[in-house]
Amino acid sequence: MSSSILAQNKIAYEVSFTEPQAHYAEVLMNISGVKTAKIDLKMPVWTPGSYLIREFSKNVEGFKAFGSGGKELPFEKINKNTWRISTANSGTIKVSYRVYSFEISVRTSFVDESHAFLSPAGVFMYPDGQLNTASEITINPHKSWSKISTGLEKVISKPNTYYAQDFDVLFDSPFEVGNQDIFEFVAEGVRHEVAMYGGGNYDKEILKRDMAKIVTEQTRTFDINPNKRYVFIVHNFNSGGGGLEHLNSTVLGASRNSYNTEAGLLRFLGLVSHEYFHIWNVKRLRPIALGPFNYEQENYTRNLWIAEGFTAYYQDIYTKRAGLQSPDRYLMNLAASISSVENQPGNRIETVSDASFDAWIKQYRPNENSANSTISYYSKGALIALIMDLEIIHSTRAKAGLDEVMKAMYDEYYTKKDRGYTDAEFKAMLEKVSGKSFDDVYKDYVNGVKTIDYNKYFAYAGFALIDDAAKGNDAYLGAVTALKDGKIIVTNVSRQSPAWIAGLNVNDEILSIDGNRINNVSDPRLSEVEKFISTKRPGEKILISLNRDGLIRQTDVTLVRNPNHRFRIASLPNPTAAQIAVRKRWLKLL
Repeated sequence: MSSSILAQNKIAYEVSFTEPQAHYAEVLMNISGVKTAKIDLKMPVWTPGSYLIREFSKNVEGFKAFGSGGKELPFEKINKNTWRISTANSGTIKVSYRVYSFEISVRTSFVDESHAFLSPAGVFMYPDGQLNTASEITINPHKSWSKISTGLEKVISKPNTYYAQDFDVLFDSPFEVGNQDIFEFVAEGVRHEVAMYGGGNYDKEILKRDMAKIVTEQTRTFDINPNKRYVFIVHNFNSGGGGLEHLNSTVLGASRNSYNTEAGLLRFLGLVSHEYFHIWNVKRLRPIALGPFNYEQENYTRNLWIAEGFTAYYQDIYTKRAGLQSPDRYLMNLAASISSVENQPGNRIETVSDASFDAWIKQYRPNENSANSTISYYSKGALIALIMDLEIIHSTRAKAGLDEVMKAMYDEYYTKKDRGYTDAEFKAMLEKVSGKSFDDVYKDYVNGVKTIDYNKYFAYAGFALIDDAAKGNDAYLGAVTALKDGKIIVTNVSRQSPAWIAGLNVNDEILSIDGNRINNVSDPRLSEVEKFISTKRPGEKILISLNRDGLIRQTDVTLVRNPNHRFRIASLPNPTAAQIAVRKRWLKLL
């Protein structure tokens, strides 16, 4: 089919909710200007920002096509996500289908009697070859609902109708439909709408104030905020989390009753900071593979450690700069993050570059061995951002930092060239701004699994990373257990631990240790297994009896010293003027 012919089509959608309690969204798609004998309609198999093939077409049912005069048109499904319609020379086609929507997450649609959340990549089909085509979307709320929140602009002349200039914009613009609590604030000349679903103990005035501070600090880095309007869609659950970035909006998951605690509020503001920073990093400044998108297959990149890892680094940097957490608290949380990465065996197996490339098969599909074989490009990428920031500040005598790299990249590859960057181009900008080679950082830490020399970089700012567990002599088994249906079940076995060497398996039921029955949890801080091991010393042998698939087994295990780290960051005595300058620049201290 000729793309020049297809580009003449006009597309409009209507979405209705006649049975929200059954979790359905009804979609009517109108296509006019059709001049071909056949037209293929496709549904994306993934949604940008969430790197997993999710097969959204599995939720489609009741597909029908109609031509002029309401005549039903023949069609066939030619692959998992494509419906081919014989147009019968009908210039206008109407297509109807239903989408089952009952998966709670920030990246998938959900409909019930209380609200509808539409993640567009899993709702709206597009004509093959027409991703650049504009569309209008009319939302018909259920009779019990009164509000619609989306980053799309309204069509003034039509009620509840919105305009998308192309499908990249449509697929990047989720909808919240229901009776959400909406409040607004203005920061950096941008009107921000916050749409709260699910209730909660949040204080609107506190959120307006603190969210505005984050917006101000982030905009200051780039000297420009590309939006005129931005929407936060917040889903408040009993226990919630996660976020997904969009061009002019974001979807956040939160715990509805945690806003009134210092830790809970900071957790939410950190999520706000993370997703808002994506306005620049990912949605505009991006790895070259991430746009224009191929919505039918994986879009591979080795740079998610920059796209997500740098964003994870900056989320806490900005809450600190905004005065929402103290420098001491920031350093405490940073030390905990380092401990978490360095205690994960997979950190010594998988490079952060490989973790980025394999996100499609690993990040969203963890199993019982993931901790042994993988590392998160979020957490490890954040630590690489940390050492790069400190290296740049040190090398430039506190005249520049990672901020200047991000701004220069944004100006060069988004503003000037309007394209994504390559790995080599990002590295070149690091070296241009710092005046220093980053060959070793890439070789050892990005494309290698060498342990980061943290103290080299912390010393630049007059700090030291101290392992409080280094002098400990606790016994270590290396098996994580959980209480399931009254049984103590192994859920993880750490690589090269005593449990690993002795052959303990995930799903084994621990029956006894040294003849002592393990059958309850008396200390909520420790499992019964951990409690027992805490009475032993490294080098001691224990006899574990276990149930594996109905068969009783016994195995001898020789305990070792606990290899896990417990880091903290402390100031060096008598830091030099140069170290103080780096520290002030890094932590933005006055």
